[in-house]
Amino acid sequence: MTTKRSRESAAEENQRKQLDTNFNKLEILSFFNNEIFNDEYKNKLKESIATSQPYHWGHFTNLMDDTLLRNVRKEVLSEIAFTKKETDIYKVYQSGDLANLSGLDWDDLSRLPSVYKLRAAIYSQQFRDLVSYVTGCGKLLGVKTDMSINTYTNGCHLLTHDDVIGSRRVSFILYMPDPNRQWKPSYGGGLRLYPSIVPNVPQADHSAKFVPQFNEMAFFTVQPGHSFHDVEEVREDRQRLSIQGWFHIPQPGEDGFIEGEQEETEARSTLQLLQSKELQEYDFPKPERIDTKPEELELYHQYAESSDTFLTTTEQSYLLKYLNPIYLIPANIRALRKEFEEEQVVEIKNLLRPEYANLLQQALRHSELEQHTPTNSTEVKAPWKCAIPPHKQRYMYIDGKSQFELNEESIAFINHIGPQEYPNFDLVPQPQDTEKMLCEVVKVIKSVLFKKWLISITSLIPTSEQALVRRFRPGHDFILATPTDKNLARSEMEENVLLEATFNLTPTAVNHKNWEHGEYGGYELCLALTGADGGEFDQDDDPAIYRANDSNDDSVLFTSQCKWNSLTLMVRDPSVMKFIKYVSINAKGSRWDISCQWNVESAEKDKEEEEDIQAK
Repeated sequence: MTTKRSRESAAEENQRKQLDTNFNKLEILSFFNNEIFNDEYKNKLKESIATSQPYHWGHFTNLMDDTLLRNVRKEVLSEIAFTKKETDIYKVYQSGDLANLSGLDWDDLSRLPSVYKLRAAIYSQQFRDLVSYVTGCGKLLGVKTDMSINTYTNGCHLLTHDDVIGSRRVSFILYMPDPNRQWKPSYGGGLRLYPSIVPNVPQADHSAKFVPQFNEMAFFTVQPGHSFHDVEEVREDRQRLSIQGWFHIPQPGEDGFIEGEQEETEARSTLQLLQSKELQEYDFPKPERIDTKPEELELYHQYAESSDTFLTTTEQSYLLKYLNPIYLIPANIRALRKEFEEEQVVEIKNLLRPEYANLLQQALRHSELEQHTPTNSTEVKAPWKCAIPPHKQRYMYIDGKSQFELNEESIAFINHIGPQEYPNFDLVPQPQDTEKMLCEVVKVIKSVLFKKWLISITSLIPTSEQALVRRFRPGHDFILATPTDKNLARSEMEENVLLEATFNLTPTAVNHKNWEHGEYGGYELCLALTGADGGEFDQDDDPAIYRANDSNDDSVLFTSQCKWNSLTLMVRDPSVMKFIKYVSINAKGSRWDISCQWNVESAEKDKEEEEDIQAK
């Protein structure tokens, strides 16, 4: 039988063992490669960081004692469970926060002694002082640890961001891939750093890249508006194991605490949010919807007020050159209208007539197989452009407007000096059949007759319009989760919604198995912009987090994988966010689509008003 005294003795013994894990200075130094504390090494590294581009960053080679780090790797792989986490911005396998190691009992801690030593070493006074010295960033907080273990396997990635959250001062990544094999650049998984066009707006392409190796640590000062970086997708069936963490600004009572410093940093973040409207002038393409001409709008109202909104045989002749005849049959239009009214979304498969669709598919496949796919913004040539900035979006697009350079001067000219262009797809350069046919489809969508057909299905009258041809390249492109404006209605007549169309034209999706599982990304996903409790969204929440393939996740409203010849019509209000998931380098080809947005009025209101007039 266990007595009270024996239980107390066990508790004391357990506490004594825990206290034995407090390491003295000599023990801490023994966990590192002693060379890093050498004055010549420190000064050379400090000089290198001071002149580094695109912002202050550096790396340690052979940072830790080799035996210790190998033991850390063994413990991690045998004792720590990893959870797949995926959002619009990343896909990674991650452990829990390692800050809670000190709270574990000895039975738990005994399985991770090397991990505990490593954490103690990284957050020791000795190493914090070294990082502070070589970066020139100021003192670093000692009482707060903030690190987790990540493993990037085939398909894992982290898109562009600046790490500016709360009191973070220095970001670090300690790499632990297989110590017996060199990690080759072709494996992916590199840390890529982005210069800025102006503060808070990264350029389209990275300018520096660090290829990780075992026992190397990359680190940089977290610089609001400048420290943009990403982790390129891992391209091999290998584990790129790493420990990611941050050092923080000292808090009250700590050496180096400066009254008001954290508040100033947070204020800069707030200022960034306040300036977001100003920074939107660097967003391309912009959500600029061109007003429907008054005489055209009058036609739509007259059409919507008719007893049954169907095109005449003469009107249909134009659309029949391009559209599948089955979607001009009144009974089928009624069925689509009913589904749209009930769900506020409808998918129309095989919209293009087969003869035209086959020609377009051949042209798209020719572009993918026979033409060079641009890998950076400088290779994107007319009529294509590169969407920016990359902490929000990256893809190729055609908008029917003139080309421009992605620099501050050219952007200022477009926004504030030069002529304000209207899109004209008739004037778009068409070097290949692909561009010619895609622009031809856009012109059909912009036609009066197509919009009459749209009214027949949605009972919504388009009062403005934007159309884009888009290409999302494997290993490059995405759109992060974004909401619409809160106030979409520009008049009392308009609804506070957008009518959105995504005409998916991905040729490799003819074989639906290429995309249906979602592992290669490229899918479109809509999220409810609400907090975890169902209330209004709080900016401290992460709105992008979702559970893939989880039918119980109510925040996911709609998902559509890459498809061929499929048009999705959707009513979207300000409570809905949407993104296009990053397209994996392993995808069978690019995602191609035509994206359209319309401000709208309700055709049903027109009919009600007409009935009231007749009744009076």
